Amino acid sequence: MRYLQVEKDVRDTETLLCRLGRAPAEHAGMVNVPIYRGSTIISETLEEWDIRNKDYPSYGRFGTPLSRALETAICKLEGGYRSILFPSGQSACSHSLLACLKAGDSVLISDGVYSPVRAFADNVLARLQIKAEYFCSTKPSELAAKISAKTRAVYLESPSSMTFEVQDVPALAAIAHLSDALVIMDNTWATPLYFRPFEHGVDISIQAATKYIVGHSDAFLGVATANEAAWHALKSTAQHFGEIGAPDDIYLALRGIRTLGLRMRRHWENGLVLAQNLQTHPAVDRVLHPALPNDPGHVIWKRDFLGASGLFGVVLKPMSPPQLSVLFNSLRLFGIGLSWGGYESLALLVEPPKRMEGSLPFPGPLLRIHAGMESPTELIADLHSALNAACEVADDTIVPPETSELVSQCQIVS
Repeated sequence: MRYLQVEKDVRDTETLLCRLGRAPAEHAGMVNVPIYRGSTIISETLEEWDIRNKDYPSYGRFGTPLSRALETAICKLEGGYRSILFPSGQSACSHSLLACLKAGDSVLISDGVYSPVRAFADNVLARLQIKAEYFCSTKPSELAAKISAKTRAVYLESPSSMTFEVQDVPALAAIAHLSDALVIMDNTWATPLYFRPFEHGVDISIQAATKYIVGHSDAFLGVATANEAAWHALKSTAQHFGEIGAPDDIYLALRGIRTLGLRMRRHWENGLVLAQNLQTHPAVDRVLHPALPNDPGHVIWKRDFLGASGLFGVVLKPMSPPQLSVLFNSLRLFGIGLSWGGYESLALLVEPPKRMEGSLPFPGPLLRIHAGMESPTELIADLHSALNAACEVADDTIVPPETSELVSQCQIVS
């Protein structure tokens, strides 16, 4: 049985997004792979059972034509050896770590990772007698100083969660590999379209497919993709824990891949326009977005990344709790909520993440903005109006720059 057919001469990513994971001839001519719900998979003969048990799913927990289609599609986009699905992004992160570590090992984690990953390392890994240490994500020399013979994995997230520092992944991976440590990276922000992890030394790449791959805020799913060296440990760990994705969520993720290129282009454009614009507002201290030319990580972002997503941070100047209430309660187009990656714009007040060296030197509150797919002109007007209301300034006093001029500066790469 073939789970995937793609012409060998297809090279363009937009065409691949429309083709990957599809095999109409195997599904009564259906354009999309149907939803498969099932535990038992029947074989007609003992010989068929022997073949299925070796090479194909013999039990629903081990995969279905639908899950294999999505895994194959994401693996092709990421550039890895094989991919495996998990019920959430956090599950993919946790099990990728467990696949590489055992009692007595240590793991070095970049200081700006997603906070639930940090909590997992500090609590669950600690109970398993696995030592988690942290290093400054923008200082490869610090990783080199801390790595040891016991370090079996280095965990990265670039850009960093909440504060969006870009890491020199090739340099960090080279240091890790000198000590025979595997490199795990959360690649959700850029998606496989805008960062190619295996071309930069990563061994296991993680996607919280809940975000941009699903793209509509209505499903949970995680994916981990490994190179050949890391694949067996990743696969066996997932199967030992009985981790699978829900059929309906897998279907939504595979459907989301079809429009991923179009959506990411829009998120990139809207995010950069908003980031550029917010820099001009007097209530804003700085904007944390690696695609901005004045961002500290811009040079590495431009070297290693092929694009940007719609997620970035905004550091405000000092603002009182009542002012923050006015700001958020004045927003019309930005929802207040967790997660991101859907078509809708979101704004969230977040605690500045704690780092090894202590609190980050932010003068005021930190906002996380997700630029959705709405009109950038209306999004800019909404944010400006809310900031003006918080500062008790009339809307016509602080006027945002022309959106058309900002859009022309986005430099979208095809």
